[in-house]
Amino acid sequence: MFLLRFLRFSYFCFMFLEELSIFQFKNYEELGLEFSPKINYFVGNNGAGKTNILDAVYYLCMTKSYFNSSDIQNIRHEQEFFVLQGKFRQTDNREEIYCAFKKNQKKKIKRNDKEYTKVADHIGLIPVVMVSPLDGNLISGAAEERRKYMDSVISQFNRNYLHALIQYNKALLQRNAWLKDAASRSFRDKTLFEALNMQLVKWGSEIYLGREKFIADLDPIFNQYYEQISNGKEKVHLNYRSQLQNADFESLLNESFEKDLRMQHCTVGTHRDDILLDLGDYSIKRIGSQGQQKSFLVALKFAQFDFFYRVHQKQPILLLDDIFDKLDFHRVKNIIHLVAEQHFGQIFITDTDKTRAEQVLAELNQQHKIFIIEHNQTINL
Repeated sequence: MFLLRFLRFSYFCFMFLEELSIFQFKNYEELGLEFSPKINYFVGNNGAGKTNILDAVYYLCMTKSYFNSSDIQNIRHEQEFFVLQGKFRQTDNREEIYCAFKKNQKKKIKRNDKEYTKVADHIGLIPVVMVSPLDGNLISGAAEERRKYMDSVISQFNRNYLHALIQYNKALLQRNAWLKDAASRSFRDKTLFEALNMQLVKWGSEIYLGREKFIADLDPIFNQYYEQISNGKEKVHLNYRSQLQNADFESLLNESFEKDLRMQHCTVGTHRDDILLDLGDYSIKRIGSQGQQKSFLVALKFAQFDFFYRVHQKQPILLLDDIFDKLDFHRVKNIIHLVAEQHFGQIFITDTDKTRAEQVLAELNQQHKIFIIEHNQTINL
């Protein structure tokens, strides 16, 4: 089933990164790399800088780091700014992306030397999927981590959803500010408050519908990937949970007014949504081994790749950071076979084990480059 579906991929052109330039980004002072359009494998000890290269690629695609919410944290120690530049190619179409950030200034994002008016306009141009040890937060972390996951994925293929998300968050901040102010006043002008409620209902309802459809469509694809990785030993499910599933949003807001006023923040809405991640009939957080949890996350991200292609007819760049850690031999082999057989586009992989890297590349038998990372420097083999 998977092989037949993914054979379609070879008939479509995909965007890939030809060249990457890094200046004062994280642990790199200056670095320039040229990549294979297929597989790029980075080998080095922990802390050598492998992941930072993948994060630079992610930044060019999403205009933000996968790991740091603050751009200041991405600047090399004792420096004032960083610059990333990437040359992407899709047959005769080329895109040059420039990302720069300086302390106390607004970040600059340029496409072919033209600066974006709104950074959000860049999202979706170069789709990307990252698999990282940090993804463990999707399982062990709070609901906010799972909402961020939904928002990040849906925003790459649905511009209306991204707009709704931005507007909802603005209205939510304003409503919370009104509640804090109103808590200390005897007279409360509710005209603004009611207008903000209308904004939350409008944009929140759109977010709810977008998330509900996304999880419903993603779950069966995710199940199939996990089955292949685990040899069918376990069943997994994604279950979307929202307060809007069982009640009208406007009614929820009206009913929660006194509680919101007492708490001084909004206690109902899509900003409280979650996804239940189940292994069999139980939470994978509760009963899943390290290998099962890692398999769960890899299957989820591969399903995300597949889903994005179905919707957008674009193959995302696939970033696999330390993907084989905590997996037994059989699950590693199954993941390699998935990658080899299913015609992904450009792939970046990091690993600490050079011998395993050579074995993986031999199994994949595809065009590739291998980079050895030592002391913030790369050796191209």
